[in-house]
Amino acid sequence: MYADIIVDISHDKLDKTFQYRVPDRLLETLEVGMRVNVPFGKGNKMITGFVVYLTSEAEFDVSRMKEIDSIVDEKVAVEGKMIQLAAFIRKNYGGSMNQALKTVIPVKESVRTREKKTIRLSIDKEEARNLLEEFNRRHAVARARLMEILLEEEVVEYSLVTTKLNIGSPVIRFFEENGYITVETEEYYRNPVKKRETDSVQLQLNPAQKQIVEDILSDYEKGIRNTYLIRGVTGSGKTEVYMSVIEKVLEEGKQVIMLIPEIALTFQTVMRFYKRFGDEVSIMHSRLSKGERYDQYVRAKKGLVRIMIGPRSALFTPFENLGLIVIMKSMKVLIRARAFQSITPWVLQESLHA
Repeated sequence: MYADIIVDISHDKLDKTFQYRVPDRLLETLEVGMRVNVPFGKGNKMITGFVVYLTSEAEFDVSRMKEIDSIVDEKVAVEGKMIQLAAFIRKNYGGSMNQALKTVIPVKESVRTREKKTIRLSIDKEEARNLLEEFNRRHAVARARLMEILLEEEVVEYSLVTTKLNIGSPVIRFFEENGYITVETEEYYRNPVKKRETDSVQLQLNPAQKQIVEDILSDYEKGIRNTYLIRGVTGSGKTEVYMSVIEKVLEEGKQVIMLIPEIALTFQTVMRFYKRFGDEVSIMHSRLSKGERYDQYVRAKKGLVRIMIGPRSALFTPFENLGLIVIMKSMKVLIRARAFQSITPWVLQESLHA
């Protein structure tokens, strides 16, 4: 057996795979989606890759082919599950593995990672005041200005210092080299949901709504995972029903995917969820930039987002502990979702028919 290995699933060259021999000791355990250690390059440096395809046909001379060293973890990580899903799509719906991978994994391409830098005062304020006096005595204006702001605010944004305060990087570097400050860097993820000051909104359910919620949650508490159809005309309160169910799912430490037609992905729809659930809400759709799409993938993978709203592409959100999928107005999507019962444990379907 031979395995096609991809070494970086975030790169735009997703079709660049490398074939390795599968040793006999791994034949019974190796699966598509698993992370493996493989020797790579002329120096045979050991790196980690993902198995994207298993085959009995060698693509080139077997005598020149390297062998998989070991399996990193027999538990398939979330990226591996996405690769398994891509393999399922390739097998059942046609197309190449490359096309399937690019469907389920938004690649980084040439998108630059955004970083947020802050400057933190690393010395006590008495020493900082002494230094400020020394800078003023020497007429070191820029150094004195930076120390003044750090005495007022122990942590300031790097960009604020370099732009608004007009302090150059040599001054910051001088402070850092002498141990006066610490420059901290963290990745900054693009968030397509613009933050606003909003109050949490939670309406009281009427008796009919409350009964529906209780029926669904009763099954949930018993471990029953069914598909539920909520019927009602526009404005009848269906949204409040599945918002209440979503709230219960979140309390259980799980995540939610909300599938809606792209035409319904309006500001009002998103803000209704944002007012109820805050920063745990994000969106995924075709109008986002490549950077925004990739960042939502990473945010979901890291657990920074627990509710993803969007059309069909939102179904591929890499949630580790998916508990609920809500589908609005699309019976076809419901049928397909049920085919993936291992990854879609609980589905609500909304119908706008009376």
